[in-house]
Amino acid sequence: MSGGLLVSRISGSYLTINGPAAGLIVVILAAVQALGEGDAMAGYRCTLAAIVVAGAIQVLMGAFRIGQLSAFFPASVVHGMLAAIGLIIIATQSHVMLGAAPASGSLFSTIVQIPQSVLDMNPEIFLISFLGLLILMSWPLVGSRVPAPIIVVLVGMLFAWHFDLGQVSAANGSRFMVSISDNFLADFYFPDFSKLFTIAFWEAVVSINLVGSLETLLVATAVDKQDPYKRTSDLDRDLTAVGIGNMVAGLMGGLPMIAEIVRSSENVNKGAKTAWANFFHGLLLLLFLVLFPGIIQSIPLASLAALLVYTGYRLASPKVFARVMDIGKEQFLMFVVTIIGVLAVDLLAGVALGIVVKLAINLLRGVWLSNLFKIHFTVRQQDNDTLVVKLLGSALFSNFLPLKKALTDLEPGKTIILDFTDGYLIDHTVMEFIHDFRQHYEAQGGHCQKVGKALETFSDHTLAGRLMTADDRE
Repeated sequence: MSGGLLVSRISGSYLTINGPAAGLIVVILAAVQALGEGDAMAGYRCTLAAIVVAGAIQVLMGAFRIGQLSAFFPASVVHGMLAAIGLIIIATQSHVMLGAAPASGSLFSTIVQIPQSVLDMNPEIFLISFLGLLILMSWPLVGSRVPAPIIVVLVGMLFAWHFDLGQVSAANGSRFMVSISDNFLADFYFPDFSKLFTIAFWEAVVSINLVGSLETLLVATAVDKQDPYKRTSDLDRDLTAVGIGNMVAGLMGGLPMIAEIVRSSENVNKGAKTAWANFFHGLLLLLFLVLFPGIIQSIPLASLAALLVYTGYRLASPKVFARVMDIGKEQFLMFVVTIIGVLAVDLLAGVALGIVVKLAINLLRGVWLSNLFKIHFTVRQQDNDTLVVKLLGSALFSNFLPLKKALTDLEPGKTIILDFTDGYLIDHTVMEFIHDFRQHYEAQGGHCQKVGKALETFSDHTLAGRLMTADDRE
């Protein structure tokens, strides 16, 4: 709600929808378990404190214009992080879809217990989940303008009423239905800062901040590409707004928010033009919580689990693996290493491991250590309407922020010549940025032209990393 009512009024984006999202579930659950030490409510209140602190750090990041540092994370590492989150969602929510409760333990313990949950499944719960997945997969073929999740929830509510799941769960102590209080004010909880000086607390803060900030910045950038009016979000202002929203949410007992890609894309597809769409999204949620808690309580968890598993599958589908593999073997290596690191240790370790692998690959390819974090380029005026941006050495995810800023600050409507004849290594992240910059600049009436021929590309993909040589014009 604070994502819509508050953040929408102060954010730097136009069409993003802010709110809690599946990608944060794993991080929040891990924080509650680590900080609660067996007491879920105590862990939740300490996690609220971590959300407040993480939000304050996001505000500072926006104030110091750190939003641009999202570019430091290689694209394949980010995709690996999201795919790992998808796999974790699938593993944890599979038990809910089956109506079974696994024993508490590590992620791998949860995965290992899936066969046992299959044997212990509740047929009625599984039927609701299966129908939900079936609707989600087949709904695009129907071509209806009614969002599939609404149909999933309505069908689930119908079957839950038919099976009388509310009474069944109350009778055997299981939890099959959404549980909220009939008294709206009773659901407010206050944060507990008693573990502020513990390592577990700051691990939670960093995880919430990293996932929330990265996803917000990446989604805002992605939605800008879908904006029919070709507007560009102010990422630093957006990060500050989300940080303020998270502080307010944490202080009231709410979950952290991000700019959410599925709802934002749907927002664009339905013809939204301004951030007021985000405002009314939050307002409607608030009205339902206050006026219709009974309707929310009649939603089966199985339907929500089906929605989450479907989202997890989209984050980690075989197509995602195939797309990364198409870009190059080294990209796939970083992607897989990041996934393994996230699953085996945690999100921060997985992302850090992926970045280390990328840096090592660049060094093995001959990039000088002094060029690893520092880029060399010049910008000169060739004539009144032509600017030449000449690269010297390598342009990498770890050093290209100055180049990104220089290109972004160029006057629109000119002819930009990107001269790579004296370049050495240009990695996939930079190639992706140049591709997006070229499209955006030309949409504003300018023209971009690349000079230089690759000595070697690391795959047949258009945006694959490449070694350059001084040669012909592309």
